[in-house]
Amino acid sequence: MVEQLFINAVGPDGQPLELAVADGRFAAIGPDLPRTEGVALVDLGGQLVLPGFVDGHIHLDKSFVGDRWHPHRPAQTLRERLAIEKQELAAAPPIVERADALVAQAAAFGTVAMRSHVDVDATTGLDNLHAVNAVRERWRGIVDIELVAFPQAGVMSCPGTAEVLEAAMRAGAQVVGGIDPDTLDGDSKGQLDVVFGIAERHGAKVDIHLHEPGLGGIEQLRRIAERTRALGMKGRVAVSHAYSLGEVDEAQVDRIAAVLADAGVAIMTNAPGDRPFPPVRRLRAAGVEVFMGNDNIRDAWWPYGNGDMLQRAMLLGYRSGFHTDEDLCMALKMATGASARVIGLQGYGLAAGNEATFLVLDAPNAAAAVAGVPCHRRIVRRGRFVQDAV
Repeated sequence: MVEQLFINAVGPDGQPLELAVADGRFAAIGPDLPRTEGVALVDLGGQLVLPGFVDGHIHLDKSFVGDRWHPHRPAQTLRERLAIEKQELAAAPPIVERADALVAQAAAFGTVAMRSHVDVDATTGLDNLHAVNAVRERWRGIVDIELVAFPQAGVMSCPGTAEVLEAAMRAGAQVVGGIDPDTLDGDSKGQLDVVFGIAERHGAKVDIHLHEPGLGGIEQLRRIAERTRALGMKGRVAVSHAYSLGEVDEAQVDRIAAVLADAGVAIMTNAPGDRPFPPVRRLRAAGVEVFMGNDNIRDAWWPYGNGDMLQRAMLLGYRSGFHTDEDLCMALKMATGASARVIGLQGYGLAAGNEATFLVLDAPNAAAAVAGVPCHRRIVRRGRFVQDAV
């Protein structure tokens, strides 16, 4: 039985929309729903409703949110950056405190789910994973958090890490991570054997950080797609960053896009400010699932970020030269439905039967929200207003 009827709203397309809620789920969604005696009417004042945001790539164990300001320290190499990160994190509050503060901040902006990469290796062990898993449990039912066991220091080049990755799967991680099989590990076949082998044994997904440049990066994408197809893992493998897709010509992009789409390998981008990044429109036109995440937020890698996925969608649109409403809405879809599909979020979105969790923003449509990033937002969770977001 319908308990609440949210009226006088507009949907992502700017058209009038009403939302009927029963038992915390959408009973119906449409432009002019029937009124029933005893149903509470909630007037949204002509504001926009959107599904909650889904952050497809974040590092909860690295952020300094909730801590003092850490001035950025430049580094010349990846190994130097990793050393600086360890020094900075050693002097920071416990992971649980910082991760909890970042999840709270993201949730206030309207994030309802995220995929967090968590460092695991032979020296760190599972400490970071246990800490973030505790935060995950604390936020269960409010923000769904999927955990990636991320071997940032390498797999083959950091002896013992393969065993730690295996243990991470038994400790609650749902996704096996990887990183630059050639340029960091120097053994592409070895790393992919380990990563996909663990995923196959545990029925887990795969998400590999790939910063490898140019044609070498394209070839790595091809290897990952071949593994995905051979193991029947379509829709369960993602590659994060894939800078090489923004460094090669259109013919190369089109060829590898067909391979990725056929294998069902998704691509994540955060539209980084200092690197080429995948041509979103071209990849999506080829059938590749392209999704979005914030990546690092105020940590030893860079000082930027606040956890707002709507702002991230704006940055992606800005860097991609998106001007039309269609393109701006594409950016939003990467921060909502596309990321939700990649992490396997169930009962999500503005559709009958799904959980009645959504955002209310002061904007005429979704395109305007992406372009303008309205600050004031209200969150409705399971049919009830939670709080003002900011």
